Amino acid sequence: MPTPIVQFGTSRFLQAHADLFVSEALEKGEALGAITVVQTTGSPERAGRLAALAAPGGYSVIIRGRQDGRDIEREQRVVSVRRALSTATDWDAVRQVFCEEADVVLSNTGDTGYDVGANDLAGPVPASFPGKLLALLHERFQTNRRKLTVLPCELVSRNGDVLKQLILDLQANRYPESDFREWLLSDVVWANTLVDRIVSEPIEPAGAVAEPYALWAIENQPGLVLPCRHPAILVVDDLTPYEKLKLHILNLGHTVLADVWMKENRPADETVKAMLRDAAIRQRLLSLYTTEVIPGFAAKGLRRQAEAYVAATMDRFDNPFLDHRLRDIANHHTEKLVRRLVDFHAWTPDVPKPVLLDIAGVQ
Repeated sequence: MPTPIVQFGTSRFLQAHADLFVSEALEKGEALGAITVVQTTGSPERAGRLAALAAPGGYSVIIRGRQDGRDIEREQRVVSVRRALSTATDWDAVRQVFCEEADVVLSNTGDTGYDVGANDLAGPVPASFPGKLLALLHERFQTNRRKLTVLPCELVSRNGDVLKQLILDLQANRYPESDFREWLLSDVVWANTLVDRIVSEPIEPAGAVAEPYALWAIENQPGLVLPCRHPAILVVDDLTPYEKLKLHILNLGHTVLADVWMKENRPADETVKAMLRDAAIRQRLLSLYTTEVIPGFAAKGLRRQAEAYVAATMDRFDNPFLDHRLRDIANHHTEKLVRRLVDFHAWTPDVPKPVLLDIAGVQ
C-alpha cells in the first residue's frame, strides 16, 4: 500500500502526536493515507522499535492527565504506520518511497537534528538529517519533480524557514543546478509549525504515555498539503500568537515555579503538581497570570486566548500522572528568565509587570 506520508524520526513524541492524529483520521477517511517511518540515526538499539511501529496491530498510546478539571485515562491503538525503514540499511527503499509515494514529509529529529558536519555530504548516504533530505529531494527532482509539503516538528522557532535555508545552503555546494534550486523554492512547501504536547514516557518497544492536551499549529501558505484533518491541527495565518502563548504562559509558569523552588530551598525531588498543592504558591502563580500575564496578552488583542490557555495550563500542571521535577525545569534558569519573562515584557512594554521583572532581576 502506498504511504503518502513519510516521517523522519521515531521519537515517542511523534508516536503520540502526528502518528496518533493520522491514525484517528484514517478511521474517518480524513487522512491522506498511511505513514512510512524512517530512522535517520542508524542506532541499533532502536531496531526493535522500528519493527514494532509497523506491526500489523499497531502500538499503544496511553492518554493520562487532566482536562477540563477531570482526570483522563484511556488507551488508543495507533495503526497509521505501515512501513518502517532505516537510512543505514534501507537507503534504496527510502529513496524509492520518498520519490514515488510521498506527498507530505514530517520530521522530529531531536535537539541536534539540524546540525551539519564539515564532511556531511561525503559518501553515498549523508550523515545529517538535512544532508539526507537534500539528497532525497534531488533524487525526486531528477525522477518526477512532483510537488511536496515539508512539515518539520522540531522545537525550533520558524522551523520551516530554518530547515529551508539549511537545505538551500547545502544545495548551493552539493547540487548547484539552478533549475533544482528553483524547484526547491517553487514546488516544495516549507511550513512553519508549532507542536505542543507533553509525552512523558515511552512504552517499549513502541508506544508512549501522553497528556490529553495536544496542539499542532501549522502556518498557512499556498500549496500547503496536510497529512490529515484533526481537531488538534490548526491551520493559522500567523504562528506568533501560539508561540507566545506557549512561551509566556506554560513555559513562563514553569520558570516562575522553578525560581520559587530554588530561592526557598524546597525539597530536591519536588514536582510541579506537588508544589501547586501549596495553596499560597498556587495563588501566587494564579495572581501573576491574572495581573501581569493576561493583561499583556490583552494588549495584543489575545485576552480570550490567554485566559483559555491559562486554564489549560493549570490542568496540565495538575496532571496526577506526570512527575515533572523542578530540578529539571531549573536547568539553564538564567537563559530561561530572559526568554520567558524579560522577552515577554519587551513584547508588551506598556503593561506593568513588577513581580515578573523582580523575579527576572530587572530594575
